[in-house]
Amino acid sequence: MNHLIILADIGTDLANTGAQTARTFGVDVPHLISQIISFCIVAALLYFFAYKRILQVLEERRQRIAEGLANADKIKSELTRTEASRQEVLAQANAQANKLIEEARAAAARVQEQETQKAIAAAEQIIAKAREAAAQDHERMLAELRREVGRLVVDTTTKVTGKILTPDDQKRLAEETSRRLSA
Repeated sequence: MNHLIILADIGTDLANTGAQTARTFGVDVPHLISQIISFCIVAALLYFFAYKRILQVLEERRQRIAEGLANADKIKSELTRTEASRQEVLAQANAQANKLIEEARAAAARVQEQETQKAIAAAEQIIAKAREAAAQDHERMLAELRREVGRLVVDTTTKVTGKILTPDDQKRLAEETSRRLSA
């Protein structure tokens, strides 16, 4: 029972302290009650007309965000599959490119070999023509040299003998000289 008395005493002290604080701050109980009622009415109106709609909008937004995250996961998995596919296509393209490069190198080597053979054949043909031309020039020069030596022999013989040689003598001396030069 002592507890009840102590509690009643504490309750009375609190009430007196509350009344004294209200007087100190100038609290008017009828105005306070009217303000509490006004606040409750405004709070109820806000709850029914604004808060429920805001909660509804927030719920819709939460659902859209959840859908967006689900779509992002789908897109991420699709991107992973696409990346794997892209890597596979790149590997195939690289393999084909390497194959084409090897074929091109082989073709280039064949063309180079063919061109080398053509160049060698052309060079051999040019060398053969040059040798033939040199041989012809050599024969022509030798023929000229024989004629010139024959003419010089005839001229020298004419001067040494002091007589004029007939065309038959000149021919005979030129042929004889030519024979001796050839031997």
